[in-house]
Amino acid sequence: MRDYRLGRLKGRWVVIWNDEDGKRRRYRLAAETRQSAEREARDLILYADAPSGGLTVEQAWKAYQEDMGDRRQASKLEQVGKNILPVFGHLGAAQVTVEDCRAYISDRRDQGRKDGTIRTEMNCLRATVKWAARRGLITSAPHIELPKMPPPRDRYLSRSEASALVAAAIDPHIRLAILLMLTTAGRIGALLELTWDRVDLERRVIKLATNDIGPKKGRATVPINDTLVAALQTAQSAAVSPYVIEWGGRKVGSIKTGFNAAVKRAGIEHCTPHDLRRTAGRFMVEAGVPIDEVAQYLGHTNPSVTRSTYGQFSPDYLRRAAGALDIDVIGEAQGRKRTV
Repeated sequence: MRDYRLGRLKGRWVVIWNDEDGKRRRYRLAAETRQSAEREARDLILYADAPSGGLTVEQAWKAYQEDMGDRRQASKLEQVGKNILPVFGHLGAAQVTVEDCRAYISDRRDQGRKDGTIRTEMNCLRATVKWAARRGLITSAPHIELPKMPPPRDRYLSRSEASALVAAAIDPHIRLAILLMLTTAGRIGALLELTWDRVDLERRVIKLATNDIGPKKGRATVPINDTLVAALQTAQSAAVSPYVIEWGGRKVGSIKTGFNAAVKRAGIEHCTPHDLRRTAGRFMVEAGVPIDEVAQYLGHTNPSVTRSTYGQFSPDYLRRAAGALDIDVIGEAQGRKRTV
């Protein structure tokens, strides 16, 4: 993207840049605030810099990533772009075809990637072209074909498996992460971002959300139970960074290696960090905790989602319905004997 600057002309925002011949160009913007003027100017220059075939996927991707700022989507685009852009980056953002999508999906499967991972990557591509269309950078967003939604995992740990996993976690930060996942039902992404200023050991409360704006998905404010409080007190006394889960005095980016090693040492069936969140939900429901309360703990905005996922584990699940179908079999048998 070429350099530009904003200016004012007769009370209106204008964008000023030099074209390929070095001639100064000026264009009056519709924006009324500096923030919206900067956004409109970026889009204008991006459109002007597009090749004859139109805006490329890479140009749209980078602009979308910049527009996301500090949001989680920006970091996801940074990571996913390492796989998407070498394949799609040179294509026109409006010219991606279904055949292009299918070829990519097939190649990623051949590389051993699961459909869930591929779907995430293609969803980022879909979001990018839709963003470009909304901003008027392309006339319309092409159809981005996704692999089918994989069936939901139903891996839940038993209480003995959960205990074995905690015991098998040799590294302190892995053990703490596992305890946090099992006792707060938090997503690993939220827990790796958890800072000590959101842990109140005196009131025994953890606020998983980074702020009151977002992201909030699955990020509730939950109590610290007896299992967790001692582990947090020990971790806080040794902390050298703002992050609750740290290693070598730094924030931990991933626990995948250490977690998988603990699973192997525990001698249990393969599981993922997210399986621990599901396990926590099941433990609560099996203990008779009301669904609405479990939903709050999991950060679900709609308790019906919690009910459809975990309701089957409740001791009272469909018990009233089954009771309505009770039949007096003994009474029927005695009636038949008298008739005979």
